[in-house]
Amino acid sequence: MANLALDFSDDIRPLAARLRPLSLSDYVGQQHLVGPGTPLYQAVLAGKVYSLILWGPPGTGKTTLAELIASHADASLQKLSAVTSGVKDIRQAISDAQQRQQQYQQRTLLFVDEVHRFNKSQQDAFLPYIEDGTIIFIGATTENPAFALNNAILSRTRVCVLKALTDADLHQVMQRALTDEKAGLGLLGLTIATDAEQLLLQLANGDARKLLNILEQAAELSMADAAASRVITSALLKQIVPRQLPGFDNQGDMFYDLISAFHKSVRGSDPDAALYWYCRILAGGGDPLYVARRLLAIASEDIGNADPRALTLALNAWDTFNRVGPAEGERAIAQAAVYLALAPKSNAVYTAFKQMRKLAEELPDYPVPLHLRNAPSKLQQQLGHGEGYRYAHNEPGAYAAGESYLPAELADKRLYQPSDRGMEKQLAEKLRYLRQLDAQSPQQRHKE
Repeated sequence: MANLALDFSDDIRPLAARLRPLSLSDYVGQQHLVGPGTPLYQAVLAGKVYSLILWGPPGTGKTTLAELIASHADASLQKLSAVTSGVKDIRQAISDAQQRQQQYQQRTLLFVDEVHRFNKSQQDAFLPYIEDGTIIFIGATTENPAFALNNAILSRTRVCVLKALTDADLHQVMQRALTDEKAGLGLLGLTIATDAEQLLLQLANGDARKLLNILEQAAELSMADAAASRVITSALLKQIVPRQLPGFDNQGDMFYDLISAFHKSVRGSDPDAALYWYCRILAGGGDPLYVARRLLAIASEDIGNADPRALTLALNAWDTFNRVGPAEGERAIAQAAVYLALAPKSNAVYTAFKQMRKLAEELPDYPVPLHLRNAPSKLQQQLGHGEGYRYAHNEPGAYAAGESYLPAELADKRLYQPSDRGMEKQLAEKLRYLRQLDAQSPQQRHKE
């Protein structure tokens, strides 16, 4: 096959690299950051740039924006990738920046791609040089900076959130690629069918780089077949990307967003949404047992005693997966997800537990009341341990009405408040009945 890339252009770089914007006016998307009149737009045009963290999905223009900022600031652009660079590379980059500053009075914009992959000590290496102005630091990350970057870095930079490109943005990128005769595919006379255009936008999923890579491959296939028309069709695109892989980043922001959506769908009693988010996790290669573990948390946090069977069913689904494998096991987890979604909801246990945990941590260590203390020896019995304790099974209805089991200082605390849903409605009625017995008992224990 002929070198088709050379047929498109004398520039043999990938299409995405050739079409990288050279000015802010050509930059597509992120108008909330660099639209006319925004603070960053005005700062870039004035050449008054500052250190930034660019946070956003792949293909949204992080590298391009860094290059545009460097060009407007009349600064030398130096790039590092945290994937391939180490401390030695960082030191060399800083040394180069110091040399430019001393010899040529030129600033250096140091762009660090995938900055979240640098460990704490590597990130710390930049701090003094950001502080003294040796470098303008711009880091790009697809991970949440609040979790992925040191607070010291964040305190010295401004975080800019880039969004996935809209279909309108992607359409603009596609049109330029098809019509630009110098850097794009304009000389090939290619067109794209309407249904293929919609499919291309869907496959790109907000990622301009992905769109251009698919489009370039489609152009190569179209040119390779002399009998083929110059129309890019859906069938052609499906040859290139036979199956769209769902967006997913295991243990990254998208992963936790999907888990969050799943949890909230179950809590919100929507079985269809619960199944959808579960299937999204599976389709992206996520671990089904992570979902099973989350179901166990949901069973105690959001359902509790409104339906105690939820905890058992979630645990059984996990056990089923381990016993029979993914095919049937994934279905068992789906069964549990649907059951928990439709189960009555109560966070009464969750709330009471959190409140009592806080009391136990913040209040003094109140002594165990004497009547509740263990008395295995005569000495302890002489000290009054266990004296006056009423054995519940010897009382009417196996309930020692009026007895107190809390320290005297907390005797009036009633933190568990059952809901009126599911089985907890019965538990609430039982509690009311027991409280009535307490109120009527002449043996009600008072503070000691």
